[in-house]
Amino acid sequence: SFAYFTIKDRLPQILTRVIDTLHRHKNEFFEEHGEKGVEAEKRAISFLSKLRNELQTDKPVTPLEDELPDAALWNQYLDYQRNLSNGNGEPSWFQSPWLYVECYMYRRIHAALAHNPPIDSFDVFKEGKAQNFFESQEAVIALCTYFQELLKNIKDLDERQLQEELFKLLQVSLWGNKCDLSFSAGENRSQKSSPLQSLEDMIPHILVNDMEKIWSLLINAKKTNTEKSNVRVDVILDNAGFELVSDLVLADFLLLSKLVDEVHFHGKSIPWYVSDTTKHDFNWTIKQLQSANHMWMSRCGINWEGNLKKGVWVYHDHMFWTLPHDFSSMAEVAPDLYADLQKSNLLLFKGDLNYRKLTGDRKWEYSVPFHQALNKFHPAPLCSLRTLKSDTQVGLKPGQGEQLQASEPEWMVSGKYGIVQFDA
Repeated sequence: SFAYFTIKDRLPQILTRVIDTLHRHKNEFFEEHGEKGVEAEKRAISFLSKLRNELQTDKPVTPLEDELPDAALWNQYLDYQRNLSNGNGEPSWFQSPWLYVECYMYRRIHAALAHNPPIDSFDVFKEGKAQNFFESQEAVIALCTYFQELLKNIKDLDERQLQEELFKLLQVSLWGNKCDLSFSAGENRSQKSSPLQSLEDMIPHILVNDMEKIWSLLINAKKTNTEKSNVRVDVILDNAGFELVSDLVLADFLLLSKLVDEVHFHGKSIPWYVSDTTKHDFNWTIKQLQSANHMWMSRCGINWEGNLKKGVWVYHDHMFWTLPHDFSSMAEVAPDLYADLQKSNLLLFKGDLNYRKLTGDRKWEYSVPFHQALNKFHPAPLCSLRTLKSDTQVGLKPGQGEQLQASEPEWMVSGKYGIVQFDA
């Protein structure tokens, strides 16, 4: 399975890159922290080398030994996995659910640094995320320019034109999800060309296209909305870099078209899956745009900083997003987060990892309804915007998956196909 190749090849590559990144920053750690910095770097590298060895030799998964706030939840989850194995010994790297051990690796990477002050706040993936952003400049400029031009006459757009623009920006946000660094084991996957040019050609690659349903939901929410309650959309973010910019453009469009009153963003509280967005990435991206020497890029950055100051954009992170649990256990494990999401009119889940957690990362029949695969997870109407990079997919028409499988065996993992999949 794709899971096997991920654990066998991709994850060790990612660990090797992390170790290499720490090596390369040795001088910087010395300049900032003296010998203490170098000692911490050595300890972190030795911890990570040991981790890589455990992974490659299929050792049992061990409990976390750190004092971080989520450690107890991780260790309970390990017990849960032990009970699942029906006494067939300890869960190990190759004898466990893929989602679990992959998340566990990123949590252990975090521990390697968190254990070792003074370099404990160093993000080993930060350079890659920044590089992805800078190498996607052309696409970012094209998108910001298109968006600022659109805003000049947004007040004059009729409903049909607004709908067209919403669909365009949903698609840009969907295909922006291709820029995923964990998928390429950290190799560069930046968006080089204008994301708007090829949208028409990509429509046939959207296997489930529920954009009409999103439009109906937003328009009806607007019409039935009383003065007192705001229409709120939540975006559960995936990658930093170009994808994040495409999400921010979509969010600003929703506000300025008056389809919604507030947008809440949910990012990761620790570095995760190589390119996932943290609070630092979120703020850094807006700062980069603000200070860009391109008029429309800086206009976007200035306006978005303003949205945060006015409180019409709100950024949250919650440790639940970096736990191994699928979302069907959110109400139990993170009732505060579940209650917050219930206040939303629409939840937009970006990317592949969120989809795997929505559907429990199971080997479903392709035609199983999305609603069923969600396993009672439903704080609010929700939609997944995802390009396919792992072998889980539900909600297809009968025969659709089998047909794709026959003509393109790699269809579920190539990133060529996408979904805009809605559950009311």
